Amino acid sequence: MVLLVLESTRFYDNLFEISQGTVIQNLVLQFFHHPWHGLRFWDLIQPGFMFIAGTAMAYSLHKQTEAGVPWNHQLTKALKRSGWLFFWGVLDYAVRPGGLSFELWDVLTQLSFTMLVAFLIFRWSFKNQILVSLGLLIITEVLYRFTNIPGFDQPFVDQHNFGNFMDLVLMNKINTGGWVAINCIPTAAHTIWGALAGKILLSSIHDKKR
Repeated sequence: MVLLVLESTRFYDNLFEISQGTVIQNLVLQFFHHPWHGLRFWDLIQPGFMFIAGTAMAYSLHKQTEAGVPWNHQLTKALKRSGWLFFWGVLDYAVRPGGLSFELWDVLTQLSFTMLVAFLIFRWSFKNQILVSLGLLIITEVLYRFTNIPGFDQPFVDQHNFGNFMDLVLMNKINTGGWVAINCIPTAAHTIWGALAGKILLSSIHDKKR
């Protein structure tokens, strides 16, 4: 959260500018997303955020269960939370200089989906939850590789992949930065893994093993 706050203040942009021509600049570059193919430290922030959200959910559900809150009440709360996350995620992008805009690229709209998926399978066995998370990754891979929609049949080319096509369907626009709304499918795996990590931390197994 501190790293995200620093980004919103343009701290990294300013640091990048004043470090021009120095060895520090390569380090500062790690606080910017890689344009397309590649990986930098900043590319791990969003999946890390999803992971932490899953871990926090595990603690919340554990507390609710200990307090005797029935599952159907927990479901109602989870649905409300996802609804609010979706609302604020859309609102975050709604006001643009050219007028109102409907966009689904905000991390909160992504989280509204991933948290609900992680909640619905939270009581399943570790093995089954891992299988679901891997299934989500495989589904994404299949959609990108084999849908073969004209103009969007290049799975690893920005602006010409299945995710871009779905953005046209959902929002009638494509993000110039490569973001796609259906990222919520594969990143749901991160939230599931975070929830599993929370379960382990809350378990009664020996501290060293945990």
